[in-house]
Amino acid sequence: MYAPERQQEILRLARDGGRVDVLSLAEEFQVTAETIRRDLKALDRAGLVRRVHGGAIPVGRLDFEPDLAERESTAADEKDRIAKAALAELPTEGTMILDAGTTVARVAAAIPLEASLTVVTHSLPIAARLADHPGIQLHLVGGRVRHRTRAAVDAWALRAYGEIRADVLFVAANGFSAEHGLTTPDLAEAAVKRAAVAAARRVVLLADSAKYGQEHFARFGDLSDVDLLITDSGLSPEDSAAIERGGTEVVRA
Repeated sequence: MYAPERQQEILRLARDGGRVDVLSLAEEFQVTAETIRRDLKALDRAGLVRRVHGGAIPVGRLDFEPDLAERESTAADEKDRIAKAALAELPTEGTMILDAGTTVARVAAAIPLEASLTVVTHSLPIAARLADHPGIQLHLVGGRVRHRTRAAVDAWALRAYGEIRADVLFVAANGFSAEHGLTTPDLAEAAVKRAAVAAARRVVLLADSAKYGQEHFARFGDLSDVDLLITDSGLSPEDSAAIERGGTEVVRA
């Protein structure tokens, strides 16, 4: 396969999947990783993709946001492992904030029936999961509800988080890296996430490894704001060590 043909196929894969990574492409096309990096560099120069850590995303992806159903089915096994590991971080008879996100929702669904907790959330799906839990005192944060994520945003939500102090926050992000911090496509959701981070004594980021190196439009914090990152084994030991050097503990589930 000639380079232009391979680059066209790489572009198609990036647009279909939202992201491509160097090692998978090298294996698929039976070429070296360096060859793939040259292909991605050529596509980047042409304005067709944007290079990110370990791969590339198609142009226009910075503000792309899949709907809830699509995110629920993406990296499902990894999210299940992350959620299971997150249960070890539940406070004992304490207070916690649950951010909007499909991995965080899995944590909510897995909270043991015997748990006794105060939970604050601005996510309608998470509130619905916990409404009948016998041991949980549930506080639902109000505001304008974004249809794509079913999360409350804007002034009411920001004011509510400004009035509380929780033991732990389980927060989600669409992208994370040491260089660009924690990002998400929507400014309103980023503002609520930022307020939730400020309202918690301990911040636990739940994010699958495919989000590492991704960069989205709205930034809501630094990776150094995170006390613990729970991700999957797709994050390399080298990247994990680099994150820990910045002060964030890493668990690879």
